Amino acid sequence: MLTLPVSEVDPFSSEVLEDPIPFQRQLREAGPVVHLSSCDVYALGRYEQVHAVLRDWQDFQSAAGVGLSNFRREKPWRPPSLLLEADPPHHDAPRAVLEKVLGPRALRKLQQAWFADAERLVDEVLAEREFDAITRLAQAFPLRVFPDAVGIPGEGREHLLPYGDHLFNAFGPHNDLVARGTGGIGALSAWVDAQCTRDVLSDNGFGATIWAAADRGDITGEQAPLVVRSLLSAGVDTTVHGLAAVLYAFATHPDQWQRLRADPALAKVAFDEAVRWESPVQSFFRTATADVEIAGVTVPEGKKVLMFLGAANRDPRRWSEPDVFDLARDPSGHVGFGMGLHQCVGQHVARLEASALLTALAKRVDRIEIAGQAKRHHNNTLRAWESLPLRVRLA
Repeated sequence: MLTLPVSEVDPFSSEVLEDPIPFQRQLREAGPVVHLSSCDVYALGRYEQVHAVLRDWQDFQSAAGVGLSNFRREKPWRPPSLLLEADPPHHDAPRAVLEKVLGPRALRKLQQAWFADAERLVDEVLAEREFDAITRLAQAFPLRVFPDAVGIPGEGREHLLPYGDHLFNAFGPHNDLVARGTGGIGALSAWVDAQCTRDVLSDNGFGATIWAAADRGDITGEQAPLVVRSLLSAGVDTTVHGLAAVLYAFATHPDQWQRLRADPALAKVAFDEAVRWESPVQSFFRTATADVEIAGVTVPEGKKVLMFLGAANRDPRRWSEPDVFDLARDPSGHVGFGMGLHQCVGQHVARLEASALLTALAKRVDRIEIAGQAKRHHNNTLRAWESLPLRVRLA
């Protein structure tokens, strides 16, 4: 049996959230499994173990919560997600419905409209040569196209961002970041829940398709609004931060931007490489269903396992020159969208949005560069930007 390394570093401290790379490097070097004394969890930073645990839903359940809170002992702050916070068999029917709703056939119908909408947005933004890429592009485009596809009204869509911010903060400890959102989360949750009802949704969007699945008996009427709620999370937050990641990557790697301009078909590869490189979703938890061994270390039943997706995505055991953003790389296999049964159901939506936006930019912009002081947005789960000022030179 291996000796279990122990780290006293708090991965949710402001210092680590500002720059998690040094901590993640230390975590990988310490061993395949490390006990984090700050939150009494078993941490994984190497690709092999993170990948294996993500795929092993039998031994490492999601139903006890994918955050630090253990739903076996603590009441969740909202009804648990039927996808993210459930395991088979309860997970299966909602997942099947949502996979069909967001499948290739449905997204092909949206492609032309989304690419055209990206062209219009880029034209608006490029009227100025300097702008904040977070508010003007990374947030604006998903909030512009995806809620339309779901079928929710236009008014109030800005509530999706603070709701998602609190949702991902709540996966961590009850620190100041969680406290920051607690006061307003009741009203935000009520607004989100209201958008998921049949009578609010349009009759031709993804939401209506989910309610039609309930009418057919594929899911229950009680499950339908929760599946719509999952749809809103799957299609907004990770996409916003993924778009921010790829824009930052290109602003700091001008040679790779020229590579994309020469071959716009690389847009999806670029997005996945940025998700690997930046890992907008940095971590997720699982709970051991029994005493389970990981790389020679026994994780006791009921204990939380904290998988650092960002660390795994830069593990030199898996990736050559992992700290480099490189469009010549095949990034498939990264764990930025999870892996296995609970892999992000909205990842294809994110890829389509990224392809639309990058293609529109590549047509018009010869060079992207940082124009001022960029500022990180701290979140217990997400690697995010609050502000990313860019300057562009048109082609």
